[in-house]
Amino acid sequence: MNHLVNDIEVIKSKATKIHDVDFDNLAFGKVYTDHMLECNFKNGKWEEPKVVPYQPIILDPSAKIFHYGQSVFEGMKAYKDNNDDVWLFRPVDNFKRLNISSKRLAMPELPEAYFMEGLKTLLQVDKDWIPKKEGSSLYVRPFVFASGKGFHASPADEYKFIIACAPSGAYFAGKIKVLIEEKYSRSANGGVGYAKAGGNYAGQFYPTQLAIEKGYNQVIWTDDVNHENIEEAGAMNIFIRINDTLITAPTSDRILDGITRKSIIAIAEDKGIPVEVRTIKVHEVVEAAKNGSLKEMFGAGTAAVVSPISGFGYKDKDFSLPELENNYASYLKKRITDIQTNKAEDPFGWRYKV
Repeated sequence: MNHLVNDIEVIKSKATKIHDVDFDNLAFGKVYTDHMLECNFKNGKWEEPKVVPYQPIILDPSAKIFHYGQSVFEGMKAYKDNNDDVWLFRPVDNFKRLNISSKRLAMPELPEAYFMEGLKTLLQVDKDWIPKKEGSSLYVRPFVFASGKGFHASPADEYKFIIACAPSGAYFAGKIKVLIEEKYSRSANGGVGYAKAGGNYAGQFYPTQLAIEKGYNQVIWTDDVNHENIEEAGAMNIFIRINDTLITAPTSDRILDGITRKSIIAIAEDKGIPVEVRTIKVHEVVEAAKNGSLKEMFGAGTAAVVSPISGFGYKDKDFSLPELENNYASYLKKRITDIQTNKAEDPFGWRYKV
């Protein structure tokens, strides 16, 4: 069914909070813009989206989000270039993945027009909130959750789709030290690991806390059966460079189809960097660290884009990575951010003007 969007209704906030914000010192995702997009699913269909003032959500205590965890989200960024034009990066991929996640949790899929036109309208209304400082952006969080009532363990009959935005500075600073997980799992075959479901992240927090107590910043997730395969880095996809080859795990039931991941693979291949998408064993990485062929490891995701790893721990041993002047991580991060911020040509057609 085609969904045609008339002009999306905009209800402006009575006053702006923008003058209270220190745009030179933005924490990640802590300050929110004046408006949000809201859309309700009732009586078997999505109602027209609206842009409304950013405000609390009122829910019944029996709303199924609280009891059965039907909640999915996306992470995106909007950028402003030197001409004050506003850009998104591969937004249709985010829309498609949101619906893939929703379907896995038995939630209704959104019409593309509601997502894209709603997003564009919201960004036009809150355009002044998009920071221009190097490394900064407007973080955009679309999410869908069960608002329908009832204690019965079944899918809800009502849902909310919201897009909220937060001007943010650079996400990660510096390199991180990680611990290869030997006990806990992020996801399992046949599970919801490939969906951006809120519960996936809740389940990561405790093992990550344990790693932090041991002096690490983050966890490298391994497979749920034998913990022999490298899968993800914290809430990011992971890339490993052995000699000059860049290796990353294939997507599966367990591994998120990361948009930054796909972009890195395409840029690396375009640059002539050898890329292998394959299962990578923990013992292979440990052996490469011992013989000096392990050159780089880094996480890839929307928030940090690329997050370099300085070393890893495994079975009570620590391994350091070399400091390389011409490293892939810096090159790939700059290449992506230059495309995102309209500082470079976009041969891939990823940049989307709002």
